[in-house]
Amino acid sequence: MTEFDVTLRVRRFSPEGDATGERPGQAYWQDFRLQARPTDRILDALARIKGEQDGTLTYRRSCGHGICGSDAMRINGRNRLACTTLLKDLNPAKPITIEPIKGLPLVKDLVVNMEPFFAAYREVSPFLVTHGNPPTRERLQTPAQHARFEETTKCILCAACTTSCPVFWNDGQYFGPQAIVGAHRFIFDSRDEAAGQRLDILNDNEGVWRCRTTFNCTDACPRGIEVTNVIREVKAATITRAL
Repeated sequence: MTEFDVTLRVRRFSPEGDATGERPGQAYWQDFRLQARPTDRILDALARIKGEQDGTLTYRRSCGHGICGSDAMRINGRNRLACTTLLKDLNPAKPITIEPIKGLPLVKDLVVNMEPFFAAYREVSPFLVTHGNPPTRERLQTPAQHARFEETTKCILCAACTTSCPVFWNDGQYFGPQAIVGAHRFIFDSRDEAAGQRLDILNDNEGVWRCRTTFNCTDACPRGIEVTNVIREVKAATITRAL
């Protein structure tokens, strides 16, 4: 397959400054030119840069197959996973901009501090809650009951939806779309017994009612979850308490 020249314009940041010790604590853009193939992924290109041009380039990656969600970043102004984004889908004739996801504290280059994101996720108790004695057999569920929340089991905690939300960017208290997705997965699970508590939490001023239905979250989700519709369902449940 024919290779071509491509430019990656990466947003750099380091508390200590760049390789020369200049610009400490200041973000700046740096261009990297390399040879690539149309089917190369952004993650492949970043690995080439780190291995061949600048070993200080910092980013997260793990599985490389769109499952772990660790390499979410803004690519040409849109939240995507670097491991699933092909160069041929980005018009490589122009510089491809790569920057960290927004709304979370910046650590270095493309790495952000995910703790505020996970703190919001923990707030909604993202685990099965039951009461009484342990069951003597598995908790059975019909296909229809499972289908009620199946879509939200696809979430990989990449933060692409939450960090694409304008409300989250400007409101440090908003739970964000992913926490609502995480709550939805258990609110509508027929085996769970804590739906009421989760709905009370999300009925707070900084919960579901802060959503402004811009659809950024749905557009950003790499797993195809209809996040805006999920939030709508949780809003309805907080009012009707009908599950």
